[in-house]
Amino acid sequence: MSELQKGHRLWYIPDGYIPPESTGSLESHESICVLNCHQEEAQLWITIYFEDRPPIERIEVRLEGRRTKHIRTSGLAKDGERIPAGVPYAMEVESSVPVIVQYSRLDTTQAANALMSVIGYPLVQQ
Repeated sequence: MSELQKGHRLWYIPDGYIPPESTGSLESHESICVLNCHQEEAQLWITIYFEDRPPIERIEVRLEGRRTKHIRTSGLAKDGERIPAGVPYAMEVESSVPVIVQYSRLDTTQAANALMSVIGYPLVQQ
């Protein structure tokens, strides 16, 4: 039996939005969780797209082999440029080895907190 492919090299998350406000003790935030099931280290390049400005291109992140990494989108930066809160954006995650990408948003702008989590959209390359 052949080995199953574990993950993909290119992922998209079209709906990003860091809530600008929080209530209570929890901070509103977004994260991508990346799982690398391979022995080899993954080099990630994350591009952030906006509605009204040029993208922040190819932010580099490293992920050791057989590890997971939770990356807060508010912490992503390149040349001092960051994703502003309250601004819609989308993400492209490119990887040197196949990985799995999950996206989560914690919205604490109201007393009833909301947590959303989805698997990103993988581009299946043939």
